[in-house]
Amino acid sequence: MDKNQLDGLLALKLVTDKRNFTAAAQALRVSPSAISKMIRQLETRLGVTLLTRTTRTTSLTEAGERFLSQAGPALEQILAAMEDAGSLAEKPAGRLRLNAPQMIYPNFLKAVVSSFTRKYPDVSVEIFLENAATDIFERGFDAGIRVSDILAKDMVALKLFGPIQWVVAGAPGYFDQFGRPNHPKDLLSHNCICVGVGNRVYDGWEFELKGKAFEVQVRGSLILNNSLLALDAALDGVGLVYSTEDLIIDKVKAGSLEIVLGEYAPSSTGYYLYYPQRSQVHPKLRAFIEHVKAYQKLK
Repeated sequence: MDKNQLDGLLALKLVTDKRNFTAAAQALRVSPSAISKMIRQLETRLGVTLLTRTTRTTSLTEAGERFLSQAGPALEQILAAMEDAGSLAEKPAGRLRLNAPQMIYPNFLKAVVSSFTRKYPDVSVEIFLENAATDIFERGFDAGIRVSDILAKDMVALKLFGPIQWVVAGAPGYFDQFGRPNHPKDLLSHNCICVGVGNRVYDGWEFELKGKAFEVQVRGSLILNNSLLALDAALDGVGLVYSTEDLIIDKVKAGSLEIVLGEYAPSSTGYYLYYPQRSQVHPKLRAFIEHVKAYQKLK
């Protein structure tokens, strides 16, 4: 069925329900003359007259009544779906799918999403936590959160917080037993807890000295697919972890973790909420963006 034929079916159903061409035209956001043309084209295709039109009334012919008795329920479902979709364009509703790194959830995203869902109960937020830098929009996500270094240039980006530093940390008990590295290359003789998914392991820890970046390929006895579990393992004294300083600063202050190699810590401008450049942003995403901005002002 082509679009014109479907338009004619919907026009016939609305004119019959509302008994008025003008009201039907308003529902479909077209002119009354366009409604009349749609129905005439449908009648031409079917080879029968569906409506009897006079200056005062509009009624179904016998053929029109028989036709709508069979097609009416399906058309009602289509019209209901159109009305439901239209409501999403007016108010924040539906599912908002976000893709974010695991480490950002406890210290930032948890509080933002909690307050957002209280304010917009018609929006359900789905959060998929992963660290991989993939094309999340091909997978149906509305927006993502990543560090500035890996954002594509054709994205709209809203800064969440930063700058941030990437640091190496371990439990005091681990350092008492194995000593403290003085240079990133010393990590080659330490047990480094890595994060990975499938065949991809993030074992290239990045460092910086006098503006020059370099990488050390670390190794260790434990690889986890969750950054937060890797942090728990470091707290247990299993080995060293590579993390953003903001995530572990409370644990450092409490004495349960200690940062080493601070003079080699690389920095990034921060974390950003990003989404594609589109002429129209869905109300649910627009509401979340505005909520994030308001949350930042309160911090």
